[in-house]
Amino acid sequence: MTRKQYHNQLRKLKEDTITMGNIAKDNVLGATISLKDHDPELAKKVIEAGSDIDELYAQIEDTCFALLALQQPMARDLRMIGAILKINIDVERIGDIAFEIAKITIATLEENHIKPLVDIPRMAEICSEMLASSMEAFENSDDRLARKIAKRDNEVDALFDQVRRELITYMIEDPKTIKNASHLTFVARYLERCGDHITNICESIVYMATGERTDLN
Repeated sequence: MTRKQYHNQLRKLKEDTITMGNIAKDNVLGATISLKDHDPELAKKVIEAGSDIDELYAQIEDTCFALLALQQPMARDLRMIGAILKINIDVERIGDIAFEIAKITIATLEENHIKPLVDIPRMAEICSEMLASSMEAFENSDDRLARKIAKRDNEVDALFDQVRRELITYMIEDPKTIKNASHLTFVARYLERCGDHITNICESIVYMATGERTDLN
């Protein structure tokens, strides 16, 4: 492989990673909207889009290992490939989260939500914004932006605690709400985990840009 081909492969790796991140971003928001609106068609689109993430995940992983084995990259290129491998895992797991939320939409189509959904969609919006910004930070190797994005996970955590407490109160006051409240608790937990995965992505970006291993949680 010539150096030109090598650099083209690196550029394609970055492009594929950003594409995968943007699909996951849309899926998380779409899955949560499908739940809020009882929209089975949107949920099915999210589920189908999960295969696109799986294909990109495998493609990115294969390319990373091929470059490591055949090109033996050094310094900044090595950090970038290592970061992409980790980011790839976190984005794939975010895709899984969207998939699971969409499945809950399908499973609860006949259930009325115990209350209008406000905080859970807000959690999804924040995660979507964080993921979009993290792809921008990744594209530009912007460690400062990555650190700023990671701080927003506190917003997601605070909303999760609020949603969990509220749902527990509903279940205690009326046992008939337990089934629906349990489903919503799972969704809130999934979104809280989504924020954690995005924070991991930000840590990988900081490492890629600076060589520093940092804990942003």
